[in-house]
Amino acid sequence: MAASRTASIPEDHGRIEDVDVSAEMQDSFLEYAYSVIYSRALPDARDGLKPVQRRILFQMADMGLRPDRGHVKSARVVGEVMGKLHPHGDSAIYDALVRLAQPFALRVPLVDGHGNFGSLDDGPAAARYTEARLAPAALALTENLDEDVVDFVPNYDGQFQQPAVLPAAFPNLLVNGASGIAVGMATNMAPHNLNEVVAAAIHLLENPDATTAELMEFVPGPDLPGGGIIVGLDGITEAYETGRGTFRTRAKTSIESLGPRRTGIVVTELPYMVGAERVIEKIKDAVNAKKLTGIADVNDLTDRNHGLRLVIGIKTGFDPAAVLEQLYRLTPLEDSFGINNVALVDGQPQTLGLKPLLRVYLDHRMQVVTRRSRYRLARKQERLHLVEGLLIAILDIDEVIQVIRTSDDTEQARAKLMSVFDLSQVQAEYILELRLRRLTRFSRIELESEQDTLKKEIADLQALLASDVLLRQHVARELDAAAETFGTPRRTLLLNGGPVAPRSRSAAPADLQIADSPCRVLLSATGRMVRAELGESGEIVAPTRRAKHDGILSAVDTTTRGELGAVTTRGRLVRFSPIDLPSVPANAVQLAAGTRADQYLGLGSGEHVVAVVPLGDVVIALGTAQGVVKRVATSELAPGKHEAEIIALKDGDLVVGAAAAPDGAELVFVASDAQLLRFEAASVRPQGRAAGGMAGIRLSAGAAVVAFNVVTEPADAVVVTIAGSSQAIAGTDAGSAKVSMFDEFPPKGRATGGVRAQRFLKGEDVLTLAWIGAQPRALAADGAVRTLPEPGAKRDASGQPLDAVVAAVGTAIA
Repeated sequence: MAASRTASIPEDHGRIEDVDVSAEMQDSFLEYAYSVIYSRALPDARDGLKPVQRRILFQMADMGLRPDRGHVKSARVVGEVMGKLHPHGDSAIYDALVRLAQPFALRVPLVDGHGNFGSLDDGPAAARYTEARLAPAALALTENLDEDVVDFVPNYDGQFQQPAVLPAAFPNLLVNGASGIAVGMATNMAPHNLNEVVAAAIHLLENPDATTAELMEFVPGPDLPGGGIIVGLDGITEAYETGRGTFRTRAKTSIESLGPRRTGIVVTELPYMVGAERVIEKIKDAVNAKKLTGIADVNDLTDRNHGLRLVIGIKTGFDPAAVLEQLYRLTPLEDSFGINNVALVDGQPQTLGLKPLLRVYLDHRMQVVTRRSRYRLARKQERLHLVEGLLIAILDIDEVIQVIRTSDDTEQARAKLMSVFDLSQVQAEYILELRLRRLTRFSRIELESEQDTLKKEIADLQALLASDVLLRQHVARELDAAAETFGTPRRTLLLNGGPVAPRSRSAAPADLQIADSPCRVLLSATGRMVRAELGESGEIVAPTRRAKHDGILSAVDTTTRGELGAVTTRGRLVRFSPIDLPSVPANAVQLAAGTRADQYLGLGSGEHVVAVVPLGDVVIALGTAQGVVKRVATSELAPGKHEAEIIALKDGDLVVGAAAAPDGAELVFVASDAQLLRFEAASVRPQGRAAGGMAGIRLSAGAAVVAFNVVTEPADAVVVTIAGSSQAIAGTDAGSAKVSMFDEFPPKGRATGGVRAQRFLKGEDVLTLAWIGAQPRALAADGAVRTLPEPGAKRDASGQPLDAVVAAVGTAIA
């Protein structure tokens, strides 16, 4: 039988307390929830970063992984962050690092990744296979950390220091967005365009009482990394007001000919965070379930050279537009994005609209600049104090040396220097450590120059810190510099369409076509396009007040599913259908509701639409900057071809105007040297689309055509000319304007120099803008209406000074 054993319990075993389990669970859960909210899931509204992202960028900056240095293994970065700053696993850190490097996830990536960092359909390679370094934009978030611009806090074990927030030279939260799930709350913020956000921030900085509507003039909506189209802006407006809202994104598609009698839908941009493989899978599922008909095949032709290209073949006899509507309804080609702007403000989660988000960032940036200026002021004052001491020592260097030589030790020498030369202890110590080579005549000159520079810099910093106006201007300049360095053009097209039909699991209707009703397509002088639905009278009604962009460059009657041509500055005619243009009722036409024509048509950089023309049995005339004129019949264009070159331009030439030109019309050129030429359209015989045109107006040396138009009713037409100086910066000199009746100008023969259209005032030597048509409406660059002189001036009279710069002129809505 085994012997019994008795365990002895020490007297200092500790206390045992009875606790209420429910209270303990509640307290522990609250602590956990607070930790998740504050330390893991939600971004800070100031720098737009979660703690793990902030620690990654700070540690990479501390490791010297700048854009001009080589990449290092991602595993090394993860190890440094985990060992020094982030008390969580390596997988969470690497996932955050990967997202910072993905250009399809962030509008402005903050990490420059080398290797497989994943795609929308596949995950990244392991950390041991990839390399990383900071992207240039990350330097703007981490700059000046050594100048006491933000507070530093201990890491998880108190061995190292880390910034509580980054300085953030641009509004990263709005630019790159954020997503995260905390306890009882979540955040989902859309990316935006850096240039637009900075413009809004500067406007709010200069106008603290600005409304959300005013800020939306600068930030009209999100700008997603992959482009795409946002349909309907009501949800965006609600989100900018309240911090919550929903909008729908669509893929950017075009209907193209894939071969003889074969049409397809080509997808070049997808909704945010939607991959091509996911779209293909959903299309196959819908076809197999008999919910989607008309699909022949789907091919993913994406490559590195041409980017995304998903080709969806359409069966013969099916309308591609109707099939596309089914695809929008049943597949991720149309997706929704729910905005939930939850971020930390002073450590507390808040739901913020556009203005509060910008206000929190601007307050942070003002504090950063203030702290940095104080730090620099203190350093420069310390340096000036030492320089003044050095100058005293150099002026009496022999006596300084004698004082030092007669001293028994350093302490006595320091005390004598302070007493004899009235120096501070810091100055005396610095002189004792001075090297003999600094005691030359050139060193004295350098020190005096440095003294003057330091005094000026100190005065500037003191003025900056003393003036709120100067401080705001300085912050605005730095924001402008960041936008100029890192900003890119907008990628996402915004369409202010109507409400989108909700998705349904039921089979789609057989016919999803939009009614092919009469409409009028309007192109504003500022480059916006809109589709005006025509009533039974076939007329549109002018707005009750003069509104932005309400100056028409072209107006063409067609149908919703009709086809029109857009003539561009590069001599191309691009076919398009107005079906996806923003629609406005005939009784309330507003060009401000339109979309940018160059974005809608997908034109390249520097190419703009000069006119919208009808297709069919129509002859159009084009005029170029070098004085070339051409008439071409639209019947010459190959049917079904999306775009075609309609004039062979010489090097450096571009199209300045185009319009339908029947034989009875007149063609009009206006040159920069104030010469106007009108002649009959019949004198220009129509040519093939590959021809280069013929001489239109004879230009003097250095002159160029500034306006070309077709006049069919001379009695109603006027000529608007605006003169200025060729030495003035564009957009700064309002100049002088004149409005004359078209009949004042006598017709001349083609290829002649024409007649003078305006007499220059003192300081003027060029026409900056001209226009020929009826009922002129002058506009600013932002579309605001400007005032022109009354018509009736003589053809060669001088102009009247303008109150503001005029950027474009068009026809007022009838």
